[in-house]
Amino acid sequence: MSRIREMFDSIDGGALVAYVMGGDPDLEASVGVAEAVLRGGADIIELGIPFSDPIADGRSIQAAGVRALKSGTKPADVLRIASYVKKTRDVPVVVMTYFNPILAKGPAAFLDAARRSGVDGVIVPDLPLDEAKKFGDVARARGIDSVLLAAPTTGEERMKEIVANTSGFLYLVSVLGVTGAREQLKDNAIRLVKFANGFTRGKVPLGVGFGISKPEHVRAVIGAGADAAIVGSAIVDMVASVDSGEDEALGRIEAYVRSMKLAARSA
Repeated sequence: MSRIREMFDSIDGGALVAYVMGGDPDLEASVGVAEAVLRGGADIIELGIPFSDPIADGRSIQAAGVRALKSGTKPADVLRIASYVKKTRDVPVVVMTYFNPILAKGPAAFLDAARRSGVDGVIVPDLPLDEAKKFGDVARARGIDSVLLAAPTTGEERMKEIVANTSGFLYLVSVLGVTGAREQLKDNAIRLVKFANGFTRGKVPLGVGFGISKPEHVRAVIGAGADAAIVGSAIVDMVASVDSGEDEALGRIEAYVRSMKLAARSA
């Protein structure tokens, strides 16, 4: 059983996945942000590898990627953050990256480096399903989960195929469009969670992201049958005021994550 699945099987209530862009605004500061979200109680940390053409990301995470790239952050730097996290905290680490950085290094070499850094899972949002199946086999051979995504437009047959090939958990994109914090969680998102849950229950945990920014959002998706809420842009928006010495800003991030984790636990 993978480390991610062990986590889901061991906790009471819903889980919280917290996204941090590696190298935003620089490597030292992003390590501080990672520590803050973990102190806040995140069950899984998702580390983003900055990329110049992030097609699935909205304004907040695109801006974070630009800041990280300007500071010189490379994929190997983000893997070093993963290694640091694994040495200091007993939590699963998932890396989110587009496929070009993987292709540049070679999938096997990238996954070998990820394994040495203690990475437990990889999310590649721009990888077609047919290619994702092959990549998943290579990843799982190294003990790394390959987390696939399902969209609001995913039909029954494709959902079955995605569930059969994802590992660790299924990442459900709750809204059409790109990442970004939303004020309200639409009813369509809850219906989508219930639809996906019919395929995932008993097979693989279901995590819901894109637009989750408030405790009531967390309670809603977990109450509808999800196993985890995934929070990204709302955290990234708070990072813009962080530098390597700003404890107050890190405290705000920690408190925010704690409020989201309490909502997940009580849902």
